[in-house]
Amino acid sequence: MSSNSSNTFDFNRFKRLLGYTKPYVVTFYGVLLAAIILSFLAVSRPYLLNEIITTKLYESDEKGLVVLVAILAGILFLEVIIQFLFIFFANWVGQSIIKDIRVKLFKHMLHFKMKYFDTNAVGKLVTNAVSDIEKVAEVFSQGFFVIIGDLLKMIVVIIVMLVTSLKLSLYVFAILPFIFFATRLFQKAMKGAFKDVRSQVSALNTFVQEHVTGMKIVQLFAREKEEYQKFKAINEKHKKAWIKTVWYNSIFFPIIELASSIMIAVILWNSGMDAIMNQDLSKIGVIAMFVQMTQMLFRPLRQLADKFNTLQMGMVAANRVFDVLDTDTAILDNGTLEVTDVKGVIEFKNVHFSYIEGEEVLKGISFKVNP
Repeated sequence: MSSNSSNTFDFNRFKRLLGYTKPYVVTFYGVLLAAIILSFLAVSRPYLLNEIITTKLYESDEKGLVVLVAILAGILFLEVIIQFLFIFFANWVGQSIIKDIRVKLFKHMLHFKMKYFDTNAVGKLVTNAVSDIEKVAEVFSQGFFVIIGDLLKMIVVIIVMLVTSLKLSLYVFAILPFIFFATRLFQKAMKGAFKDVRSQVSALNTFVQEHVTGMKIVQLFAREKEEYQKFKAINEKHKKAWIKTVWYNSIFFPIIELASSIMIAVILWNSGMDAIMNQDLSKIGVIAMFVQMTQMLFRPLRQLADKFNTLQMGMVAANRVFDVLDTDTAILDNGTLEVTDVKGVIEFKNVHFSYIEGEEVLKGISFKVNP
């Protein structure tokens, strides 16, 4: 395996993967546009809520209230429609790409020399052609597009927060360095964990494929108990690899949730007490908006960590697929040999032949076939 595959995320490999989007470039950019629109629509909801509470309710403006509520309902409806289109076409792009990669991979393997299949387990190749390629689809359907959308949403939320209230914004941003540090640690931990998961999945598939195919030999030599114990050991490693990823998730996500709750409590306490002491109930709208925006800021942070994991796992699988595609063991075809002087006699003189170097199939064969 190439060195490239040792890296969980290789930007050159990712750029190569993006090259497969060229036949679907219109849909690809359409999904990105949907992500941009969704980020602005999501932020408009708490902003409208602030307007409803601060101006319309506080000033008892019934007509204005009806108009803003109608606009809010329209935004929610539009958000549902665009979200549907985003999810559908993001998955469509992912499935279209892996269809092309799978066809290319299988066509590539059809021309491999027999030596390649003698030195590489069939189960591993099946994993590359089926399981790994399915993970590549998630790079687009659950990784790349979602990450772009979440990053845009966070940027818009931060800008609106700063414009609305610098003081409350600084309260929220004070905890962000801790969140980024925790997220970085989480990503590094999950990087190795996901690589181990893919290795264990491949090992399990290889073992099952080889033993189901060769079950007659296993039974012939009465190796059932020994092979069963080997399978249990491989299966245990597979389970431990997955549990490690669950363990990291179980630690990280509650920490992010706790940080979000602490920030909301700080906003409610500080701004709420300030509004009560100054008898300024018009600030309630700003408080409500910041509570929603704090949730909108921390929710993408939680999702980003999860989606980066999906992206990393997909790129691990993509690395394995590209390693096979980059393998150059094709049978050389230098053209046909035109035989002009045919005497009708075939003769082998001391012929040696091997598929694998050092393991001869024919050893000094000599014979003559007369017409």
